[in-house]
Amino acid sequence: MTEDDLTRILFGHSAFQYLRAGTELGLFDLLEQRPGLDRKELTTELELQDRALDILLLGMTALRLVEKSDDKYYNNPTISRLYAEGRWDVVTAVIGFEAYVNYPGLIDFTESLRANTNVGLRRVPGPGPTLYHRLTADPDLSKIFYRYMGTWSAMAAGYLINSVDFGSLTRILDVGGGDATIAVAVAQAFPHLQITVLELPGVVPLAQRRVDEAGVSDRVQVVATDMFAEPFPPGHDGALFVHQLQIWPLDQDTELLRRAHEALPPGGSVVIMNSMSDDAGDGPLMAALDAAYFAAIPGGGGMIYAWHKYEECLRAAGFATIERIRPAGAWTPHGVIVAKK
Repeated sequence: MTEDDLTRILFGHSAFQYLRAGTELGLFDLLEQRPGLDRKELTTELELQDRALDILLLGMTALRLVEKSDDKYYNNPTISRLYAEGRWDVVTAVIGFEAYVNYPGLIDFTESLRANTNVGLRRVPGPGPTLYHRLTADPDLSKIFYRYMGTWSAMAAGYLINSVDFGSLTRILDVGGGDATIAVAVAQAFPHLQITVLELPGVVPLAQRRVDEAGVSDRVQVVATDMFAEPFPPGHDGALFVHQLQIWPLDQDTELLRRAHEALPPGGSVVIMNSMSDDAGDGPLMAALDAAYFAAIPGGGGMIYAWHKYEECLRAAGFATIERIRPAGAWTPHGVIVAKK
């Protein structure tokens, strides 16, 4: 590690704020639409005073988010590529999540490690033992959170659909399916499937709206439930856990998988998709950084677990045949595990 590497970590919060400012002030959008603007043009378009623009451009160019050539400014080629590929929306959704959900709670990261629980949840107003319960009391924060989860899930859905053959299944439980982004994508890719989304009552209207807008309400049902307190509905031959098991302690993950095992017939399948850390416990970087959120805020003890941790939970829940799948070409550290009863 060089001193420059240390500087990026030491002042990492400030580096993120430049990225956030470039997004919220519209700088990246502006330079993508009109590359090569000079300083005077940026002053007019962004409606910033000279000092403020000096600070913004100093950070943007030093961080290489924006490039300067002959006194004209351009987005970094990586940012332009993300725009061209339609992926910049994912980045902006993550920025909103980090700024308004994650950063406030991460003030308590060290305290959360000491206490081994989500101390940072105290920064989120409202009743309830988890972030997901409290979001229902804050429509603005809920919108930011589910926009992030929706774009993240949409990206993950592509990995999932290309990695798992759902052709042999007929009825799937999507446990903790959020706003139903995954359920809708899987239903559209596999028209023979019937899917039941299990979610907290406060999330059901959001999920139902997405199902209705997608025109798949004849095949995707949204059911309000407490997945830890109520048995999973019978009559399904598959269970899907996407971005769900990383929220909870491993004993609770085992309990959820045991409930799935009890609800599935012989030969039934469970599919787990999460970000995964390496079995060696030393990466990848995105998984390590994302783990801080799970330490401080959402539930009561999750993290970005290593592959083998899920496999141990599956065996303890009664599953025997277990397969790992690494999605091809994934930017994120997503992984898929398929197990059969």
